[in-house]
Amino acid sequence: MQQRTVLVVLFDGVQSLDVTGPLEVFTGASHRHRDAEPYRVVTASLDGAPLRTSSGLTLVPDLRLADAAARPWHTLLVPGGAGTRADDADLVAWLRAHAPRARRLVSVCTGAVLLARAGLLDGRRATTHWAYCDTLARNHPEVEVDPDPIYVRDGHVATSAGVTAGIDLALALVEEDLGRDTALTVARYLVVFLRRPGNQAQFSAQLSAQTARSEPLREVQRWISENPGGDLSVESLAGRARLSPRHFARSFQAETGTTPGKYVERVRVEQARRLLEDTSDGVEEVSRACGYGTPEAMRRAFVKALGTPPAEYRRRFHSPLNATP
Repeated sequence: MQQRTVLVVLFDGVQSLDVTGPLEVFTGASHRHRDAEPYRVVTASLDGAPLRTSSGLTLVPDLRLADAAARPWHTLLVPGGAGTRADDADLVAWLRAHAPRARRLVSVCTGAVLLARAGLLDGRRATTHWAYCDTLARNHPEVEVDPDPIYVRDGHVATSAGVTAGIDLALALVEEDLGRDTALTVARYLVVFLRRPGNQAQFSAQLSAQTARSEPLREVQRWISENPGGDLSVESLAGRARLSPRHFARSFQAETGTTPGKYVERVRVEQARRLLEDTSDGVEEVSRACGYGTPEAMRRAFVKALGTPPAEYRRRFHSPLNATP
């Protein structure tokens, strides 16, 4: 088996979990692969000197980036962190000159900002931490910024959302390289789930929508979450809030930032997704429990929200109840 070198770029103010999360995934795959060590992980910074992460942890790079540039690598990973907000022209220049040599270019969190400054995301779809998506889009209009997914693949370039999403992306890359069994073994050992597809939203419906200011609408939000299989029509929800349907719809959107219908749709998809992941209930049973009425209605909702039908989603992300690390 050909060994893949993963070069992780370090800098002052890097987010430690952006580094250690993917690193644990790749090294874990090497430790647990039965035939060979498929990955060699190398860290490098501009000067090769010890540096401080944004949380105060000290990291010691293996190499200077100038030395790393002379070596071939398969995957170049750029983490994020507060340090990406510094105007480090030398680091950006190095990325611009050398990153195109990588067979696979990866960023975690605001590492996408460094790639964008180097012109490596021009004409590509990308994501980053939700709090910086607007800034990335405003400063780099040539990049198609998608604020919703936890990670995005565009050709050989992959970008991910905040911190733990880097682990999801690294697991997806291991699955692509070595197969699902190896990725699942690593996920179990790290006590994380091999289940989140890249186009899963960074936030659940409850987190992505604002919490309503008024108690009647907050109660409606709780009711929706606890009763996805119930009558969640605007008329029914308006009745619970003791408002006219028109007044309710207008107030709900004003206070939560989304319409009642879109909120209900996201809650139902999330509940159906959890049932497909965590139970052995049939698709028809899940569709009824989540208010879809028919499996076909749920299939349409899944394809729209996640890009995959329920049966395929279960095949990829169902975790056996008795699974052990």
